[in-house]
Amino acid sequence: MARGNSPQTQVFYKGSTGEQFCIFVESEEVLKNWKSDTSIPMTEVLAGWKIMVAEHGKQGILNTASNSQLENEFGTTNEDEIVKKILTDGDVQSHENPERVGITNETQGGRHAH
Repeated sequence: MARGNSPQTQVFYKGSTGEQFCIFVESEEVLKNWKSDTSIPMTEVLAGWKIMVAEHGKQGILNTASNSQLENEFGTTNEDEIVKKILTDGDVQSHENPERVGITNETQGGRHAH
């Protein structure tokens, strides 16, 4: 069975300090629905409640944003306000991870014809 081919949607926000902040959302469609109707709960929009910092650009390493990074960029550490700012002003990027197929259980013994 193929693994790892689930779609991922991220929203990137380029800060004035030069850092890029990122959050994961369920899908572009859900995000568009939330932008037109903000009464939709954030828990239905977000795929995990974590604000990340992208090091080395959008394709780089993601680390959890520290409180000092959030305070320097947004002037607050209130994650609700920060997430709303990123969702409204950020750039959406969607992609699907490539499929990974291979041996899933190495203990099954030899796989060669004798």
